[in-house]
Amino acid sequence: MKPGYASATMALMAAVLAAPSFALEPRDIGWDELTGPTTQLENPFEDLSSDQMDTLAQILRLDMLAEDGIDTSSEGDASALRSDLKAQSIDADFLLKERLRIMAQLEKEASAANEDLVGENIRLPGYMLPLEMDGERAVEFLLVPTVGSCIHVPPPPANQIIRVSYPEGFVADGFFTPIWITGELRNAPVQQSLYLVDGDTDVSVTYQLDATSVREYEF
Repeated sequence: MKPGYASATMALMAAVLAAPSFALEPRDIGWDELTGPTTQLENPFEDLSSDQMDTLAQILRLDMLAEDGIDTSSEGDASALRSDLKAQSIDADFLLKERLRIMAQLEKEASAANEDLVGENIRLPGYMLPLEMDGERAVEFLLVPTVGSCIHVPPPPANQIIRVSYPEGFVADGFFTPIWITGELRNAPVQQSLYLVDGDTDVSVTYQLDATSVREYEF
C-alpha cells in the first residue's frame, strides 16, 4: 500500500469516528408500538343472544358460589340452567372453558414485548409515577401513557408501562406533567410495588429503561 493512500485511508477513518453517530439518534415512538404480537381470536359467543349470555353469566356466578360453599342450592340451580342451554344446542361448559382460554391469551398478549424495539434507543412521551426519590428528584419511576394510570383507574397492560432509572433525577411538577424519556429499551418483566394513597398495589411491567435524558414535554 502506498504511503499516501494509507494516510488518506486513516484520515477518512478518523473523520468517520469523530463524526456524530446518526445510528444513535433516538427513535421517536408511540405507545401503540410497544404492543407485542397478537393473535386473531375467534369469538365463540358471537351467535348467542343477550338472554343466553345472561344465562351463561348466571351459571358462572353459581359455579363460583358452589365452589366457595356459600350457597348449597347453587350447584342444582347451575345444573338446571345448563340443561336449558343444552336444549338450545349450547354447551355451557365448553363456552366457559373457551372464556378461560381467551382470557389467558389476552393476558399473555398484554405483557408481550415488541422485540423489534428491544435494544433500540427510543424517545417516548408519557406521565411519571415516582418510585424512588432523591430529595425532590425522582430517580426511579414508572412511565405510563395517560394521566392517572394506576392511581385513579386500573393499571394499563404490562407492555404499556416502562420502569425508568434516571440517577441524575428529575423534578416534576406533579403527576399531570407530561415528560419525554430517552434511552435503550429493554425487555425485563417485573412486578413493581406501587404505593398509593389507599395502600400498596403490585403492577406488572414489561419494559425497563436506563434513561439518558428526561425532559418536560413541550407542546
